Amino acid sequence: MGPLAGLKIVELFCIGPGPFAGMLLSDMGADVVLVDRMEEMELGYPDHPYRFLYRNRRSVQVDLKSPEGRDAVLRMVEEADGLIEGFRPGVAERLGLGPDECLARNPRLVYGRMTGWGQQGPLAQRAGFDANFLSVTGALWAIGEADRPPMPPLIMAGDFGGGGVFLAMGMVAAMFEASRSGQGQVIDAAIADGALNLMAYVYGNLAGGTWVNERQSNLIDGGDWRYGTYRCADGKYVSTALLQPKFLRSVREKAGLDLSGLGDPADRANWPAYRARLGELFATRTRDEWAELFDGPDDTVMPVLDLEEAPRHPQNVDRGAFVEVDGTSQPAPAPRFSRTASEVRRVGPRPGQGGDEALSEWGFSAEELARLRKSGAIG
Repeated sequence: MGPLAGLKIVELFCIGPGPFAGMLLSDMGADVVLVDRMEEMELGYPDHPYRFLYRNRRSVQVDLKSPEGRDAVLRMVEEADGLIEGFRPGVAERLGLGPDECLARNPRLVYGRMTGWGQQGPLAQRAGFDANFLSVTGALWAIGEADRPPMPPLIMAGDFGGGGVFLAMGMVAAMFEASRSGQGQVIDAAIADGALNLMAYVYGNLAGGTWVNERQSNLIDGGDWRYGTYRCADGKYVSTALLQPKFLRSVREKAGLDLSGLGDPADRANWPAYRARLGELFATRTRDEWAELFDGPDDTVMPVLDLEEAPRHPQNVDRGAFVEVDGTSQPAPAPRFSRTASEVRRVGPRPGQGGDEALSEWGFSAEELARLRKSGAIG
């Protein structure tokens, strides 16, 4: 059932980093009940069972604007170890579901708040999405090619890496502490804060004088010719990570790479010439031919796979990196536990799916459920 089996989490519906945190916690065995919206979303999100971020949950539709719906959530809070909310600052308070109300019902509750900018500051009430939040951290500016606009890194560095992962980690830490002290607390998780932490390596190198404040001019941002991607004869790509001499030596020996006459490789001014020479080499064979050639333990040239190829790669197959659940193939839970394995037990629920079962297990009687449904407080 996973290392978090026995924990109960209330997740108030939101998008992006909130459900990603809920997915991590529920994959690890926590009983996360999704308090879903009464109305359907109209933002083009996939329907059940392809809402992978909402897997392993049961859903109960609640009208949070009704007194009965609010009270039903507070009843759930009394049984919960944690709560996830992703509203703009102040919205939960206006609904009567803020930290004060919830902690009054359950003093050991860990109240996890997920926002882009944080609970205070001049941007706290400002709308935004992943790229907006990364914009103020320096991260977005640093990603991409030097002569082109910065490139948003999907939503991995902001919403998921800087937001959802930090919220889940903070909640697990706080729930561990609450198990000892008996006291809950509020977790203020901001995407911008987390993304800044993800940039600690870059800011450290900038402070130390080993990072140039220019895009695509550094060791790991595509500036260094040894670390990047190259187009092959078939239009596909390989990635290279040749930063240590033995890895570069493998390419020189196996592929006959000639780097003579290009000047000092440590001089950034010579990097374009080195990059061009390496590009000429990789353009002579197909991606898969290069992958076949570079198959040794000290080879750090890998094929860049697309989204349909990745699940079929032997490494991913051997690791069981994708799992089949009710006819859907989706990424398997991570990390791996040797004794209390995480698992995907349910696909993403339809709004309201499994709600009666969950509420019954959380202490609601059949009569209460019937009354709440009749009043329109739950769907």
